[in-house]
Amino acid sequence: MPTGSPAGRSRCSAPSAWPNASCAKPIGSTKRPSGVRQSLTRHRSLAPGAWTTSAIQSASGGSVLLIPREGGYMVRLYVDLGDLDPNDSGARSRFTSDMIIEAAQRIFHPYSLEVKDIAWWSVYEVGQRIADRFDDVAEAERGTRSPHVFIAGDACHTHSAKAGQGMNVSMQDGFNLGWKLAAVLQGRSPSTLLGTYAQERQAIAQELIDFDLTWSEAMAAKPADPNDPEAGGMSAAERQEIFTAGGRFTAGFATDYPPNLITGDDTHEHLATGFPIGERFHSAPTIRLADAKPLEIGHQAQADGRWRLYAFADDADPASTNSAIRRLCDFLAESPESPVRRYTPAGADPDAVFDVRAIFQQGHRELSVDAMPQFLLPCKGRFGLIDYEKMFCADLRTGPDIFDVRGIDRSAGALVIVRPDQYVAQVLPLDAHAELVDFFSGIMVPSA
Repeated sequence: MPTGSPAGRSRCSAPSAWPNASCAKPIGSTKRPSGVRQSLTRHRSLAPGAWTTSAIQSASGGSVLLIPREGGYMVRLYVDLGDLDPNDSGARSRFTSDMIIEAAQRIFHPYSLEVKDIAWWSVYEVGQRIADRFDDVAEAERGTRSPHVFIAGDACHTHSAKAGQGMNVSMQDGFNLGWKLAAVLQGRSPSTLLGTYAQERQAIAQELIDFDLTWSEAMAAKPADPNDPEAGGMSAAERQEIFTAGGRFTAGFATDYPPNLITGDDTHEHLATGFPIGERFHSAPTIRLADAKPLEIGHQAQADGRWRLYAFADDADPASTNSAIRRLCDFLAESPESPVRRYTPAGADPDAVFDVRAIFQQGHRELSVDAMPQFLLPCKGRFGLIDYEKMFCADLRTGPDIFDVRGIDRSAGALVIVRPDQYVAQVLPLDAHAELVDFFSGIMVPSA
């Protein structure tokens, strides 16, 4: 069960075809309501930027977070409703939709706000809570047994309802847990993999709580007076910086998993500086070799539980036996120690567990598909048809060049290992075959 102090500020929220409102208060402050309202409204002189996500603060106190909705007429307003008596448990229930509208109109003044219809509205109190554990293993038992019960999303972290952070972080919880459960239940990974769920996601949940507290304080803070810096408050620039940082957080791009069973250290990260280990895999434009089709390399991955190995070629001719990319392909295809051979079940497609993609520095007109390593032309399916979609080239004509964008060492190349949840697990030299074997030895179970 989540623990922590309840919200000290209430907010209300309601959808509207024109306005919508809500408000929040950080932990430890007096209770403050916030109203969210979503409604159809008409304006005569609505605040500038009404169709841009905006944070509006009144000089006389109070704030509104304005989020335009679909259809061209609806907006959502998160309206700060002020502090409540912490000893009055029924204070929140006495708010009405008219009170939310009146609060929003006071904050918008001297601009006008007229509500024509309300799709829904609600009042909530801002609060941050986080569960003591995300699974059923006590701290004293960590490392001695695997977890059997897990909680995710709102079951283990709660906070104010805004910015989409709850939905996004909760879905990331589910993705993180889902692929690990599947790998263990299908016999591809040991049960020790399940311990990384709480290890990774509880830390992220704490970051979410910390951000929510910061954002709630930002929304509650009065505007700073440049002529009276001693009076305190927060400037628009400071608030904008917090909101921008929050966008990266809720999208998952601010997550940075520390080294653990499935995330390596940064020893070789200099080979691909644009793919920080522990962070989301960042896509970039490429040209598919087989048909010269422009494609985002990251968009070719599916949420199917497979590991991705992105082999960024060295500067040698990939058709040459001296190239590091060819030696890597030969190792993966032929060596008994190859993770592809050790962990792919007999009779399964060659890429059933590891989806290997090669990205070459040369333009697509400079290379012949038939001259590339046969490992990159796997025969798949019941008809044994060749998969021609494993090889890509840098876009040298219109750009940008993925090797430049993602900081790939052109001389040595790099092997970027990506987890099934699209986070970078490790960066290795193309010829670090032994390190590749060691990395997967603790994660995978050899196929029968």
